Amino acid sequence: MRLDGFNKKTGIFIITYHILLVVAWILYFSFYTPSVAMIVATVILYFVTGLSITGGYHRLYSHTTYKTNPVVEAVILFFASMSVQSSALRWSFEHRLHHAYVDTDQDPYSINRGFWYAHILWLFKKPAEIDRKVVADLAKNPLVAFQHKHYLACMLTSNIIMFLFVGWLLGDYLGAFVLSWWTRLFMLHHSTWFINSLAHFWGTQSFSQEQTAVDNYIISLLTFGEGYHNYHHTFANDYRNGIRWYHFDPTKWLIWALNKMGLAHGLKKVNHYHIKERLVAARKNETLEKIAESFESRKEELTVYISKASETICTNLARARKLVEEYTRYKKTKQASAEILKQLKTEIKAVKRTIREDWKTCQEFSKHIMNGKDPIQQ
Repeated sequence: MRLDGFNKKTGIFIITYHILLVVAWILYFSFYTPSVAMIVATVILYFVTGLSITGGYHRLYSHTTYKTNPVVEAVILFFASMSVQSSALRWSFEHRLHHAYVDTDQDPYSINRGFWYAHILWLFKKPAEIDRKVVADLAKNPLVAFQHKHYLACMLTSNIIMFLFVGWLLGDYLGAFVLSWWTRLFMLHHSTWFINSLAHFWGTQSFSQEQTAVDNYIISLLTFGEGYHNYHHTFANDYRNGIRWYHFDPTKWLIWALNKMGLAHGLKKVNHYHIKERLVAARKNETLEKIAESFESRKEELTVYISKASETICTNLARARKLVEEYTRYKKTKQASAEILKQLKTEIKAVKRTIREDWKTCQEFSKHIMNGKDPIQQ
């Protein structure tokens, strides 16, 4: 791998602080035992600063999946500055390029250049000049513009304030320096970088196989819910990454909570039926590839079957969506009788039941194909 120009400031900083932190750990843990309170404080700051990146830099600024007020923005930018991941303007600029040119040479941290390049080595390159057209909306935001212009001061001030506060509160300035500042920074950096590396390397692709992003529950535990990355790259304008109730996505929960408190609005959420249609299309494409690869003699018949099954599901999904919209409109405007509403509700349940049964059959068909078995002859 060739680095086109070494970014001296960032490169030297990252290398130096990693080396010094290892030395600090050896010395600190040789002579001191951190208190439970210090460990708790470090973890709390890790989560707060991490959520300011995922909920702020990523979902608020890079993708504008929701809106909030200047007070909440100021709090987000304060803690995001503590993360030492550049300004919101630069972070969002690079991330928007990543989505626009994912897996190509124009992707700032393309996984196709290698795992370690995507994880950390891309930071050692001289950064591209910010194209204001890419982040024109953010450049007009006075808080974002201020943080970008005074980023070094914001970064140092926020970290020093929290270091002094934790040190004073717990009476342990050394522990606050080694743990709540630098260890927290180390953990946060690699958690964020995992999104660029592991989340494009290890996992499943339920929504799209056209690019490298994957879904992985374990990665979500490390990245505040960002591990459902295949979904995110398919539906980048959704404020959620984990769409199921059991998905670990604390960033989603934070945005939802802010909304319930009246501190966030305009939450963008992809329609359930549109998500299902994408799942059907992805499963169909994956199955067709396997049919072409392993079932040459039966290719035509199997292709027709999966194509028709997928088309039927999508037709019923469109019908279900239309019925739900009609039911909701009638209920809100009170333009229909109770009998009509009851009839619509019955139709909706019937269509949904058909969709579930067809989807189950389609999945079984696909499962047999992926295992190299002919499902029609089973």
